Amino acid sequence: MLSRAFSYLGGILLVGGAVGLGASALYGQNAAPAAPPEAPISRVDVFTGYSYIAPKATVKTSQPDGTVFSSNMDSVDKGALISGAYYFNKYVGGQVEAGAHPQDKNDGGYTVQGGIIFRFPVSGMTPFIHGLGGIADWQGPDNPPYTTLKRKVGPALTAGGGLDYNLPFWNHRIGLRLFQADYEYFHINHGPQPVYGGRVNANTARLSTGLVWKFGSIVPPPPVQYACSASPSSVFPGEPVTVTGTASNLDPKKTATYTWSGQGITVNSTSNTANIDTGSLAPGSYTVTGHVTEGNKPGQSADCTAQFTVKQFEPPTVSCVANPSTVNPGDSSTITATGVSPQNRPLTYSYSASAGTINGTGNTATLSTTGAPAGAITVTCTVTDDKGQTASATTTVSVNAPPPPPAKTQKLCTVTFDHDKKRPARVDNDAKGCLDDVALNAQRSTDASLVVVGNAAPQPPPAKGRKRTKEIPNLAAQRAVNTKDYLVKEKGIDASRISVRTGTTGTDEVDNYLVPAGANFDNDNPGTTPVDESAVQPQTRKPLPERHRAHHKKAKSTGAPQ
Repeated sequence: MLSRAFSYLGGILLVGGAVGLGASALYGQNAAPAAPPEAPISRVDVFTGYSYIAPKATVKTSQPDGTVFSSNMDSVDKGALISGAYYFNKYVGGQVEAGAHPQDKNDGGYTVQGGIIFRFPVSGMTPFIHGLGGIADWQGPDNPPYTTLKRKVGPALTAGGGLDYNLPFWNHRIGLRLFQADYEYFHINHGPQPVYGGRVNANTARLSTGLVWKFGSIVPPPPVQYACSASPSSVFPGEPVTVTGTASNLDPKKTATYTWSGQGITVNSTSNTANIDTGSLAPGSYTVTGHVTEGNKPGQSADCTAQFTVKQFEPPTVSCVANPSTVNPGDSSTITATGVSPQNRPLTYSYSASAGTINGTGNTATLSTTGAPAGAITVTCTVTDDKGQTASATTTVSVNAPPPPPAKTQKLCTVTFDHDKKRPARVDNDAKGCLDDVALNAQRSTDASLVVVGNAAPQPPPAKGRKRTKEIPNLAAQRAVNTKDYLVKEKGIDASRISVRTGTTGTDEVDNYLVPAGANFDNDNPGTTPVDESAVQPQTRKPLPERHRAHHKKAKSTGAPQ
């Protein structure tokens, strides 16, 4: 039976290979180029596609009369196959598979299996082989004159392989399974004989094709990388140099080995740090080479180089620092100069400044900015050794501009309310000039706000023999609210820019203030009280001619004298 199985499998693979090569050639002529070698190797592959199955088996069932009825299984042309493979590494993974070949002509059924899969990714192609085991749920062939054998479940084994072609779609995440050719064996016991029973040992050929959906990626370990640096990078003879190597992508489970070398340099170190004695080195540039390894495979070792320079003895050098580097007018800054002589000669310091005055000895001096204009002052630090060799450095001290004076509230003008005794809160035409000026100032200073402060004089005692005039409540607040209403409705000033308050001057006036951005009205004019504008509503202002006409019409309609 094994020879027959391998014969089936060989024939299937031969036919599948011919189909795959033909499809590959056809696709190569008409489709986009194959995925490049650097396309990601997927972690999970899901295959969905069409499947054809051709079982080769005969079911023999004994009849009550002693005769034996033989029934052959037929191929199933309409089927589907779905499988999922999870890869543990680039080549090996686990696979589960479900096949559906519903009864078509004479028989059919379903299989569910799992096992191992091996793949061999190459440029644009992925051949694979797999071995699976599971169960088959199979409907037996017709057995007239009785009935179709009952559906039973039995063991199933599958071995085969195929070829996937990587498509350039979805970032190379879709593949075309040119073919999958499998030998499938399953054993079904349809029950005891006679009449309905019989055993089936099916040697089955199965061909499938469809799409492979690729998810995730298997990234190979990155190669070891090694970087070196020399500190300091420039020295005088006799000064030490430390070379440090920094390795990345090392396997923490392995022990790395470090070695160092350099032309004309003796380096004795087995760690990632090497100290170099420059006492015997002539002036010039030197290169140190470091090597790290954790194995003999490619990517498990790396080299690095670091350079340093041995200098000739030089004149002195100096650096110059100001603290603080930004001051207010008249403040001082401490200047610190740091001089270095390669030969360790004695040094003297001197200082100069482009503005202000500077005084000091040694490596510190004090810059006074008294009388200096706002802006940058350049300070020059000079160091001189006993051989007359000099070096200079500069630093900058910025003098801030004097801050502008704080913004103050500006009183604009005053509106009086002593003309109309019957309507002591009415904004009359005499107030127009003042309020026009208020509106003009508000329009010029768009970031400023307005404050309207209403006042009311105490009510005088009535003349002898007369009753006290009825006092108007909240008269000061009403005057301020009416003035704001005039500025909003007749001058177009945004109401949100106008605050309403009451004052304590004891006059029948409204004072108008312009409050620039940054000014504080309460600090500049203490003693006022905000008005609750929800409790004090503005009174409608009507020109006098309108009131006269309204009075005339009312008198006419009532028959009163005009």
